[in-house]
Amino acid sequence: MNLISRPSKENLKSYLPVGITLFSLSFVDVFVNAFFNYNLLGFFPSQISYFSPLIFGFIGLYLIRIEFSGIRFLDILNRNINSNNFNALLTLLTVFIIIKSIPPLLNWFILDANFLGNSKDDCTGDGACWVFIKVWFNRFMYGLYPDAEQWRINTAFLILFIIVGVSFFVSAKLKKYFILFLVFVYPFLGIELISGGSFGLKYVETAAWGGLSLTFIISAFAILFCFPIGVFLALGRRSSLPAIRYVSIGFIELWRGVPLITVLFMSAVMFPMFLPDGTFIDKLIRVLIAITLFEAAYMAEVVRGGLQALPKGQYEAARSLGMGYWKMNLLIILPQALKLVIPGIANTLLALVKDTPLIFVVGLMELAGMIGLAKTNPKWLGMAMEGYVFAGLVFWIICYAMSRYSQNLEKKLSTER
Repeated sequence: MNLISRPSKENLKSYLPVGITLFSLSFVDVFVNAFFNYNLLGFFPSQISYFSPLIFGFIGLYLIRIEFSGIRFLDILNRNINSNNFNALLTLLTVFIIIKSIPPLLNWFILDANFLGNSKDDCTGDGACWVFIKVWFNRFMYGLYPDAEQWRINTAFLILFIIVGVSFFVSAKLKKYFILFLVFVYPFLGIELISGGSFGLKYVETAAWGGLSLTFIISAFAILFCFPIGVFLALGRRSSLPAIRYVSIGFIELWRGVPLITVLFMSAVMFPMFLPDGTFIDKLIRVLIAITLFEAAYMAEVVRGGLQALPKGQYEAARSLGMGYWKMNLLIILPQALKLVIPGIANTLLALVKDTPLIFVVGLMELAGMIGLAKTNPKWLGMAMEGYVFAGLVFWIICYAMSRYSQNLEKKLSTER
């Protein structure tokens, strides 16, 4: 590189075309090799030919690395992925690996995959057998819930989506009533609708609940209750009253110090041993309480970080206005603290959703549990890959949607300082 002058705005017209040509050549060579198994630079010796796309691409990116070129797209590219030699090399490796990975993935997912049929015998290609997902789709969604009663699950979630959707468009005065309904009324209404036993609905035991619907049920209830519990624990940990402070600290450290799988085992196996004779609490309720309390401990530490980030002046200003403890926290402190820790709250809720497959160890079959059950069926042995890829895509869509919403919420509330 020292043999030629450093790329600059003065030699832009001579360096830019050469740089673009070399980078494009490296890109096209990798693309053609990956998709058509043909090496454009095969006339070089084999050792050089293998690394030639990387060499040409690296030289090309160096030649177009011109600061303040006046070309908006070029300046953005150089600032983000071509700021130095290391970033240029990393960019090339990333792009080449992605291009090389596309053909085999495309073949497995679509081109060589089987979509039609009703049994494993219909899967004749080397690609994925999506027939497995098609045949078991109903069980993946609803578990062992009776087919004739599945409309109840659909209705419960439809009511939830309508209430949440409408709440985005009503005034702030009405929104609080929607929130109160979601917190204090809907949980009991939804559970009653799904479980049945009254209003002429057939009772369905919780052992039959499963699939993605159970994942949503557990996630929704845990999210709904772990957040307010976490807020109270965070306030308790910062309380000036020793009894409240030490109880909050003990609770948080206890639940954060044990794995979730241990908590689930205790809720499902050990907890019933301590109940009085004749007392029964459904396993799903025990698991819901265990996950909620476990995640509430993590939520408390996230919220505490937001409380500690606020300057003392906010507390003093609220007290100077004559506000009491609860009024100060509800109107002044918590709104500011929660805005600061939206990324941390979103991260905790995402972890909660991804932790739900652990309930499989206590006999509850959510989405991953139903896939584990389906792949052990003698008629569908060997279909684990398709099942877990499907589950991975579903969880990615859920988590990505939650992540995007949290980012939009950050922008809306202007959390950047």
